[in-house]
Amino acid sequence: MGEIACSNGINNGNGINGKTHSLNGYRKSCWYEEEIEENLRWCFALNSILHTGVTRYQDIALLDTKPFGKALVIDGKLQSAETDEFIYHENLVHPALIYHPNPKNIFIMGGGEGSTARELLRHKTVNKVVMCDIDEEVVEFCKSYLVVNREAFYDPRLEIIINDARAELESREECYDVIVGDLADPIEGGPCYKLYTKSFYESLIKPRLKQGGIFVTQAGPAGIFSHTEVFSCIYNTLRQVFKYVVPYSAHIPSYADIWGWVLASDSPFELSAEELDIRMKQRIRGENRYLDGKTFSSASTLSKAVRKSLDNETHVYTEGTARFIYGHGKQNQA
Repeated sequence: MGEIACSNGINNGNGINGKTHSLNGYRKSCWYEEEIEENLRWCFALNSILHTGVTRYQDIALLDTKPFGKALVIDGKLQSAETDEFIYHENLVHPALIYHPNPKNIFIMGGGEGSTARELLRHKTVNKVVMCDIDEEVVEFCKSYLVVNREAFYDPRLEIIINDARAELESREECYDVIVGDLADPIEGGPCYKLYTKSFYESLIKPRLKQGGIFVTQAGPAGIFSHTEVFSCIYNTLRQVFKYVVPYSAHIPSYADIWGWVLASDSPFELSAEELDIRMKQRIRGENRYLDGKTFSSASTLSKAVRKSLDNETHVYTEGTARFIYGHGKQNQA
C-alpha cells in the first residue's frame, strides 16, 4: 500500500500533519511512501497532491513528486512517473513491433494511461490500435491530467474500449499482429491476475494472434531478489504456450527496482542489434530516448543468477496457483 503523509521524517502510518526539523527552523515536508515488501519501504518528497479518487475497481492518485515529476498511483502502487515512464513504455512496445515484419493492428490489454498507445502510434506501419481497459474512470482521469498523452488519445487510429480484456477478446473475431499486456501487476484482490494464466494465454491470446504474431506483457519486478515473485513464473507459463519466449529487463528509478517484460511468439526472434536499429530508424517517428538495438541486446541478457532461476522455474500460473507481488488490491482492503 502507498501512503501520503506529512511527517517528522519517520512515517508512523497515521497520515497526520507534522514537521521536519531543518537548520533554519521547522518546515512541513510531505512524502509518498510505498511498502515494497514487508520490511522495505520506498518514499519520496511531494510538491503537491494533484488528484485522488476511488473507482469501482481501484484507488487512484496523481502526485506531483520532487524527484520524478507527476506520478500515477493505483491501489497504492506507483504505475508511472513523468521523468522515467519512457523506459517502461519503450521496452514494452518497441521490441515486439520491431521484431514483427509488418505490424498493422494492435490490441492493448489495459493501458488506460495512454502511454502505450502513444508509443505504438509512433510506428508508421500501424493503422489501428485497440486499447481495452476495464476502468473508464482511470482512462478519463488520464485523458484529463496526462498532457503528454493527449495527442495519442485523440489519434483517429486509436479505438478505446471500456471492458474486461478477456471478455472483449472473447467477443471479437478479429486477430492481431501484436497483443500487448499493459496490465496492472498481479496483486491479491486486484482485477488483473487472471490475465496472466496459462489458460488465458492458450484460449484467448494465442488464437487472437495472426500467423507470425507476437505477444508481449509486462511481467513485474525482475531484480536479483524480486524476480521470483511473478517474473519467473510468467516467463515459464508462456514457455508452455509459445515456441519462442524472450525475457528482458531494465532498471526503472521510480520503481526502485529492475522491471521485467516477456516476448512470446511461434516465430523466432532473430534480428541482430544492427538490424533492430535499421528497422527502428525506418519505422518509428522521432527518436527513442532509451531503447536501441544494443540496449535490447543488453536487456535480454539477464544476470547469471536470474537466468539460472528462470531456467529452473517449474511453476505455471493458473487461477488456483496464482502468485502475487506484495500488496493488496481494492477488493481485499477493509
